[in-house]
Parts: sequence; structure tokens; C-alpha cells
Amino acid sequence: MAVAHRIYADALFQAALEQDRLAKVREDLGDFVAAVVSVPELEALLTNPEIDRANRRAALEEILADADELVRNFVLLAAEKGRAGEIAEIAREFDRLVAAQEKRLEVELTTAVELTDEEAKGILAQIEKASGRSVEATRKVDPELVGGFVLQAGWLRVDASVRGRLERLRNDLARS
Repeated sequence: MAVAHRIYADALFQAALEQDRLAKVREDLGDFVAAVVSVPELEALLTNPEIDRANRRAALEEILADADELVRNFVLLAAEKGRAGEIAEIAREFDRLVAAQEKRLEVELTTAVELTDEEAKGILAQIEKASGRSVEATRKVDPELVGGFVLQAGWLRVDASVRGRLERLRNDLARS
């Protein structure tokens, strides 16, 4: 994550927090990012250096007419500063800040086999208890793990898989 992404995300976060509009800003920013990802012309509008700044601004003002004022002003500022193509990364950092504020932990749980809902709830309940946060999880299956699971929460990665244990054992043996 680039320092600029953190600075931009933090500035938007602080403004939204001060004005008690975190949820609305998060929603509108997320909608805009989803539109950028799904509409190639919108991505081109943000990233093409040949588009005149005034034309870019006018198009963005029209696109964001119904968006929260903070989001509209934020995207216009990012475009003016040449950071419009980085909106998705900034939005991810913004989401991380909102999750921390809401004491919500977003994790990715990867298992070797598909877990039942009860098994997944049990693992997530343990994470909630240990972290003191509510947990929102995405689940994936990777048969190459052989057994166990890998838990990714932001930059923290817990590898309790058979594959991970074998790799650590191999590395330990290679150093001996």
C-alpha cells in the first residue's frame, strides 16, 4: 500500500467521521469503484492522460451528481491531483479504516475442503473471541493445502495448513 493511498484514505475517513457520514461515504465510494471496475470507459476517463482536465471534471461531476458530497469532492480532488486511477486502492484502505472504527475484522478463511456452516461458525467465533471484534469472512477452498486452514486478516497471515507445516519442516531441515 502506497503512502499516498493511506493519506488520501485517511483524509476522507476523518472528514466522513467528523460529519458522521461513514456509512454513506463508504457505500457511495464502493459504488463508484464498482462502476470503475465494470465500465471500461469510466476507467479510461480516470486514467487516460490525454483527456482534458476540464472535460474529465465535467464528466465526473455529472457521474457523481447523486453521490455524497464528500465522495464527489474527493474523487474530483483525486482526479485533479492525478490519483484518480488509484481510487480502488484508496477505497480499500478507506474500508480498512472504517472496519477498524466499527471494530469489525474482515478475514479470508481458506480451507483444504469445504466446511459446513457450523464448522466455519465455530472457527469464526474463536476469532471473534480472541480479537474482540465482529468478524466478516470470505471463504475459499484450496485442495493444495492438504488439510487445515489459512487465515488472512489484513497483513496478518496464520497458516495452520498441512502444506504450510511441511514447508516449514523442509526449511528447518535445509538450515540444519
